[in-house]
Formats: sequence, structure tokens, C-alpha cells
Amino acid sequence: MGQELTIDEIKINFNTEGLWVLNIAIAIIMFGVSLGITINDFKRLLKNPKIVFVGVLSQFFLLPAATFLAILVLRPHPSFALGMIMIAACPGGNVSNFFSKMAGGNAALSVSLTAFATLICVFMTPFNLHFWGSLYPPTNEILKTVSLNPYDLFTLVSLILGIPLGLGMFIKHNTPKIAAKLEKVLKPVSMLVFIALIGIAFSQNLDIFFTHIHHVLFLVIFHNIFAFVLGFFTAKGFKLSTKDAKTIAIETGIQNGGLGLLLIFGFFEGLGGMALLAAFWGIWDVFSGMALATYWGNTTKKETANTKTVSK
Repeated sequence: MGQELTIDEIKINFNTEGLWVLNIAIAIIMFGVSLGITINDFKRLLKNPKIVFVGVLSQFFLLPAATFLAILVLRPHPSFALGMIMIAACPGGNVSNFFSKMAGGNAALSVSLTAFATLICVFMTPFNLHFWGSLYPPTNEILKTVSLNPYDLFTLVSLILGIPLGLGMFIKHNTPKIAAKLEKVLKPVSMLVFIALIGIAFSQNLDIFFTHIHHVLFLVIFHNIFAFVLGFFTAKGFKLSTKDAKTIAIETGIQNGGLGLLLIFGFFEGLGGMALLAAFWGIWDVFSGMALATYWGNTTKKETANTKTVSK
């Protein structure tokens, strides 16, 4: 019991002002991403419904279900378990498009899936968190104590993801030149602000991270690698190309840890175990995504070079 109390009494130093800045940063990042999204991206997906099905299946159904099964086997501390479910319920991270391009994946598919995932996560994130969290008695107890209202969760996700997506696409459709100029500025600036915010939050909590990081180290690394593998082999199981499989793996493995943190502070009062796990995920999956994208990118370049040599 002593360990449980210690873990859930961890207080990440992140005040109301910081929460508002995180809110705004995520909304601006989404707005910047959406400036590059057009109706044609959705049309492209509709022309190949199999890819949509596999992408949605992997990210919004198989990952939460597999996370639940992993929790039953590993039996982590309840707030860590709920943190894992929270991460699995979130849509893909905003850097997934960058990593897909870097990995030699299908960049157009990545952008299209990000747009589609953002639309449906408004419903699927609250549903998955509530559904899978309620099925496991220890996490269900936490959900009862916070009186999680799916409608409030839906409203918040709509405000910070849904509205920026709609607004960005509206500007792209009506004033493409302005959208292109805004996108050039917003994408790098918003990502720098987001990274700086995470960096500041991390620097303010160095003692907490170094004291307690061992509790979540294995869980986060295992969960993240598992998500990459699940996405890749789900796509391969449906006979998609390696290029598409890389993209679906990255879309499944790079989850929006910033949104997860925001929801944890907004609805769970920054519950120690959940916040620690989501915060480490937000840092770790940038490194793992970069490493995987670099490896796949180099492999693709070598394969392309070998193909050119053979063709000569």
C-alpha cells in the first residue's frame, strides 16, 4: 500500500497557466497540420477503403484491445494501467506525418489518416478510455472516483482538435495561398513551442522523473514497440505494401502524448501514475519514432540505390 500511495501522490509541477499553453499549443499544431489537408485527402482514402479500414482498425480498435490484454498479463499499478489505456485511446501524434515521410512511407496516406483519425477521435477517444477503463476493475475504480463525463471529454477533444482541423481545411480550400504561407510559419513554430513546453515541464520535474521513472520505463518502451509491431503486421496481414505498412505502424505507434497529458490534468487532476506515464511517453515516442524512421529511411535509400544499380 505504501508504494501505491507514493505513486498516486506524485504531483507533476504543471499549473493552470501551463495547461492553457498546452491546450493552445496542441490546437495550433493541429491547425498547422490541417492547413496542408484538403478534401482530396479524404477522397483518396475513400477510393481505397481497405487502407482506411486497416488504419482505423489498428489504431482505434486493435491497439486499445491489445493494451487491455497486456494490462491483464502485466497487472501494472492501476493508475499506470489507466495511463496506458489513455495513451492507446488517443489519436496519432502530430509528428507522425514527418516520421512517415522520413521512413520512406506513404506521406499522402499519413496526412489523410491523421485527418481522418482526428475526425473520429472526437468520438473514439472518449469511448475507448471509458469502455476499456471500465472493463478492468482497478481502473474502473479510478474512473468512478473522478466521475469521468464522456460528453465533457468529447467537448474538449472537439475544441482542441476538431475545430482547428475544420478551420485549417476551410482556409486551405478558400485561400490556398494564405494557407501555404501560414503553414510554412506555423508548422515549425508550433512544434518548437510544443517541444519547449514539454522541455520546461520536464526540467521543472527532474527530481520526480529521476526518482520514479523506473516504475514506467518498461511499460512505456514495451507499449510503444508493441504498437509499432502491431501496426506493421496488421497492415501486412491485410496484404498492404511495405510503404503503407510503415505508415500504419508509425500512425499506430506515435500516439498524441500531449493530448493524453492534457486530458489527465483536465479530468484526473494530474493523477501521479497516469501523468508520469503519459509524460514519459511524450518524450520517449519522439526518440523511438526518430530512430525507427531513420532506420527505415536508410533501408529504403539502400534498396533504391541497389535497384538503380541492377537496372543499369
